[in-house]
Amino acid sequence: MENDIYITPLSGRYASKEMNYIWSNDSKYSTWRKLWVALAETEKELGIDITEEQIKEMKENINNIDYDIVSKREKECRHDVMAHVYEFGTKCPKAKPIIHLGATSCYVTDNTDVILMSEALKLIKQKLILVISNLKKFAMDYKDVACLGYTHFQPAQLTTVGKRATLWIQDLLEDLEELEFVESHMKLLGCKGTTGTQESFMKLFKDESKVKQIDEKIAEKMGFKQVYNVSGQTYTRKLDTRVLHILSQIAQSCSKFANDMRLLQHEKELEEPFEKGQIGSSAMAYKRNPMRSERINSLSRHVIALSMDPSITAATQWLERTLDDSANKRICVPESFLAVDAILILYANISQNIVVYENVIKKNMMQELSFMATEEILMNAVLKGGDRQELHEKIRVYSMEAGKQVKEFGKPNDLVDRIAKDETFGLTKEEIIKALNPNNLCGRAPAQVVDFIEKRVNPILDKYGNLIKDLDVEVNV
Repeated sequence: MENDIYITPLSGRYASKEMNYIWSNDSKYSTWRKLWVALAETEKELGIDITEEQIKEMKENINNIDYDIVSKREKECRHDVMAHVYEFGTKCPKAKPIIHLGATSCYVTDNTDVILMSEALKLIKQKLILVISNLKKFAMDYKDVACLGYTHFQPAQLTTVGKRATLWIQDLLEDLEELEFVESHMKLLGCKGTTGTQESFMKLFKDESKVKQIDEKIAEKMGFKQVYNVSGQTYTRKLDTRVLHILSQIAQSCSKFANDMRLLQHEKELEEPFEKGQIGSSAMAYKRNPMRSERINSLSRHVIALSMDPSITAATQWLERTLDDSANKRICVPESFLAVDAILILYANISQNIVVYENVIKKNMMQELSFMATEEILMNAVLKGGDRQELHEKIRVYSMEAGKQVKEFGKPNDLVDRIAKDETFGLTKEEIIKALNPNNLCGRAPAQVVDFIEKRVNPILDKYGNLIKDLDVEVNV
């Protein structure tokens, strides 16, 4: 790593080597050369005088890039594509006359962007599936462990640890569904020319039937089934909007999970992994800060904010082409992918190693359990002949008084004793305590976990399980 210039932490610190490679110069510019080969092969197939020797020479030099020559030439011509055309020509003297024949810069830049985004989406999907798999195991392992459920971060009713995890999974399944849609609609620009009319190719071939075949032939050679039927010089910038919006949605889901982890770690119920030599605080040696979850939140904000960039770009493009998209795309597209890659690495790490403190979960639950069971107590009292409206008001008053004892005086929760002393309820203390069994207060939570996993999660893992068979993720720092 160079230490005398700024390097984005996304590449230098957080994202995987695989994602970094996709957005590297080697990956980008070798793809340009593959596109030039595809163009030359297509033109040869359609009758242009291009030899196999020329194409062979180009193929042999796809990865042979002299960046010093490129840099020097770009300073002279102020055009990155033409600098690379020039440098490629130095490696391929026989093919030099036909490199980039009939094309505009966007032929290589835009098609490459689509190709790289498609490859990056595959990597994102892979990690998304891994997280879903991890959370499935966690949900099943803890489907029966009762815990406090919250609304407004106030104890509301009981749920289970596993049921809560299904909510995290469900968000990710929604994201996966959207990602699959985006993947299935990725289209190459093809080779449309300066304003999208293919005028240069009409002059080159003088045969419309041949020109009509160019896009599909190039797409097939580059592994794509779809090409935009019409365009200006560029593909519609709404594609970038669509891609970055799904990345934003994934970030939103991950951030929600991270917020939940931070709240539950504060309650000492769950904890993200904490390594043997890890330092939680430079000042407070005892601390175990949820730094992974906090990093997810931090990076997610960046992704969500970046998703606005392509929206504004798509809304402000002029006619068939302007260049005010270029510098923005160079930043927002790779950074969004690198950040989501880093986020999912963290999520995978946490979800595989969540620490569960069941005794603390039970302690926190028992402190609130009598409040949680008021509906159960009320129903039992009504079945013994009580007046629901009258008893409901009494429970409300007793709950407020018991809460006051806990919050203002630090005393134990005495709601059970208050209700047992009131003869209108017709319940003994033993009967009330029996109604406080947590396993009877979780509704269908355990069954919901099983149903959800069987109906929604397992089919996804059966479909994509091979993607994560040998996948290993590691948190860099």
